[in-house]
Amino acid sequence: MKNYFCLCLHGLKSFWSVLLVCALSPYLNQKPSFSSISKFSHFPPSYPYSLSPQSPLLSLSLTTIETHIHSFVIKEIRMREFGFRSVALMLFIALLFWSSSFETCNARRTGKHWRHRGVSTSLLKKKWKSHGSSHHHHGGGGSKSKNPPPKPPPPLSKSPPAKAPPSLSPTPDPDYPSPPQKASSTFFNVLDFGAKGDGDTDDTKAFQAAWASACKVEGSTIIVPSEHEFLVGPISFSGPNCEANIVFQLEGTIIAPTNAKAWGSGLLQWLEFTKLRGITVQGKGTIDGRGSVWWQDSPFDDPVDDETELVIPLNSTTYENPPIAVNNELVGKMPSIKPTALRFYGSFKVTVTGITIQNSPQCHLKFDYCMGVLVYQMNVSSPGDSLNTDGIHLQNSKDVLIHSTDLACGDDCVSIQTGCSNVYIHNVNCGPGHGISIGGLGRDNTKACVSNITVRDINMHNTMNGVRIKTWQGGSGSVQGVLFSNIQVSEVEFPIIIDQFYCDRTKCKNQTSAVALSGISYEKIRGTYTVRPVHFACSDSLPCVDVKLTAIELKPLQERNRLYDPFCWQTYGELSTPTVPPVDCLQIGKPSSNRIQSDYDSC
Repeated sequence: MKNYFCLCLHGLKSFWSVLLVCALSPYLNQKPSFSSISKFSHFPPSYPYSLSPQSPLLSLSLTTIETHIHSFVIKEIRMREFGFRSVALMLFIALLFWSSSFETCNARRTGKHWRHRGVSTSLLKKKWKSHGSSHHHHGGGGSKSKNPPPKPPPPLSKSPPAKAPPSLSPTPDPDYPSPPQKASSTFFNVLDFGAKGDGDTDDTKAFQAAWASACKVEGSTIIVPSEHEFLVGPISFSGPNCEANIVFQLEGTIIAPTNAKAWGSGLLQWLEFTKLRGITVQGKGTIDGRGSVWWQDSPFDDPVDDETELVIPLNSTTYENPPIAVNNELVGKMPSIKPTALRFYGSFKVTVTGITIQNSPQCHLKFDYCMGVLVYQMNVSSPGDSLNTDGIHLQNSKDVLIHSTDLACGDDCVSIQTGCSNVYIHNVNCGPGHGISIGGLGRDNTKACVSNITVRDINMHNTMNGVRIKTWQGGSGSVQGVLFSNIQVSEVEFPIIIDQFYCDRTKCKNQTSAVALSGISYEKIRGTYTVRPVHFACSDSLPCVDVKLTAIELKPLQERNRLYDPFCWQTYGELSTPTVPPVDCLQIGKPSSNRIQSDYDSC
């Protein structure tokens, strides 16, 4: 379209040039004719039409005509007096030069197509083709062009080329990248928000500011750099208005305050992520709860597992060196409510990997009301005598995968509470600690529902329990569809436990209702025990059913405790293979007087 426009413009200029010569001829005493004009016949031979009396159209060289007219008119002006006609002549000449300021189009005709010589035709076609094909063949689905890709444009000469009309500017070609656009960063380093990372300065506000910025950007990353120690108080990284898929990149160390004033009257969590869609905490860094100040203040205030009643040392002493409560005089007594180090609440698609959580005042890592949880290649580390310091605590969470993780703590390595389903745990090292537990469930006459739990390929060393299910008397609900498989135990006090009389208090009331247990399978559980290999204590009113034992090989290791034989109470199921030692107490089949679960009991 541009080429035809240029051709018309060129013809229009030529027409006005001829008309001007004709108009000036009376004033110049010269009669115009085609023969007189034809002396300007030195036009380029490539023009489609030559100037002759027989030509259907006149195509004149504007530059040539302007040159001759200019010479001729100057001579005439010098010969004549300056008058009105001279002024008119000057106006025509000015108009002619003004019209010549338009872009000069050198067009030639080839076949049926006109080409624009100012811009490479092949490049122009390729750009428009690229623009058009992007709507129909996005992703490279279209056919390849026969022409090779255009070469980079040559360096600009001293005289810049004429600018093309804006309406004719082609779409930028992808082969020629446009200048980089300035985009908002997706990385937010806490140091850029004022964090000091010296271990003494309170960096809580800097972390809050970094989160406030990262929260607005989808796929953003908060960076906690290495070689820094950040003192951070209780903080909540909250949604639900945050964008999705935020990464918390932990490479340095985050430490908790040990001053009682920082915790007020007590908090349930220290670092918390709530109501997020796609949150990942990863890196090689450490979260240090510095929980020793909490443990030392009140070592006897926390509940303990009632299995300890069966642990009777051979020398008949309960404690060789009982722990002594030590108040920290520097910071004062810590609150009785102890926080969890890292908690996720009400979030979807949660990942924790690579990091280390150590010395938490209570639970190390906790998931409440989460869906789609992935934990792998991370570490939990606390002393075995740090009370109630669960490694990973699950509650009301579904679709959970935990694997390739080392857990050492003072309570359950993994604790599975009510509302959990579709939990798969494998390739985990546990110890010290209290093993992997389901429960306690049904506390204070509550309803508990747990289903579809798989725990396999686990190594346990120097733990109190191996795999355990514990429920309170008076509860309701059910636990069903549980598999414990390929568990290797070493120096474990109670490798296999079901306890429906769980009580972590001084005294618990006897009640008839209970959480129903069914479909519990134990297979390939091997190793050594130090107190009792199997302990099944089920409810009188609602016995355990469908309990299956396969390939159980547990050998005693008498070090300092009294040893017990396997124990079963109201437990019904199946021995698929002989066990070591024999579990003769397991009743084969189903109970004849088993109470049918009510609607209140069912989940």
